[in-house]
Amino acid sequence: MAADAPVALVAPDLLPEVPARRRGRTTLLIATAAVLGLVAGTCAGYLVQADREPTKLPALSQPVLAQAEGEGPEPLSAAQDRRVKTDGDLRKLLLRKPRGAKDADWLERTDGWLSIADYADTYTAPGDKFVSLANDEFRRAAVVGWEVGTTYNVEIRLVQFRQDDRMSAADANADSQEWAESERGTDSWTVPGTGNGMAYVHTRPDTEPGYVPRYSAEAYARRGDVAMEIWVYGSKPISKKTIMDLAERQMGRL
Repeated sequence: MAADAPVALVAPDLLPEVPARRRGRTTLLIATAAVLGLVAGTCAGYLVQADREPTKLPALSQPVLAQAEGEGPEPLSAAQDRRVKTDGDLRKLLLRKPRGAKDADWLERTDGWLSIADYADTYTAPGDKFVSLANDEFRRAAVVGWEVGTTYNVEIRLVQFRQDDRMSAADANADSQEWAESERGTDSWTVPGTGNGMAYVHTRPDTEPGYVPRYSAEAYARRGDVAMEIWVYGSKPISKKTIMDLAERQMGRL
């Protein structure tokens, strides 16, 4: 070709197509090698561990403790062990009828005990109360009552619960106190020595046509699984001294 011969220009679209470079193959090879290395390392670790002596575990048994010498404490007497008292005849823990008072007529058929049905029947909604007592694990109830001339009459109950799953005596005590405090014209005091006991005097009498106005006072406390309930009714206002004296003496017997 002559030196001055023109050089043929080739159109860009006629140039041979250079194949595109395929990516990912090198990355795949590296990743595969890494996985193989990890597997090989794990296998080697298992082989090394298999050749080692097993590590001894600490003994499960505890060292023998030296037993204290001498006699243990004396068991509580029946007078000191409150549970012995409350698991016995609950009626014996009730206050005695005072001299000169008359046994309450409405308690003649009870023999000092109230069944769950009899106890529930003293409430305005006996059916609901019966179900509630069954759920609260009612165990038994002892009752005593007397009349002091025409001045006033007294009723005292000791209601015991099994308390396998809940503190039912405390719940019963709280419910009774809440009801007493809701009455209008009510004075209240803490019963000494109980921590949670309360006494109430209702200064406004209950009045119904054809009946003499009736004044009332009440007290509630509990000790362990036994809830105490006291009511005093009379044709004249009940004094704080009367209800507090009854509550303190009754709790002193539990």
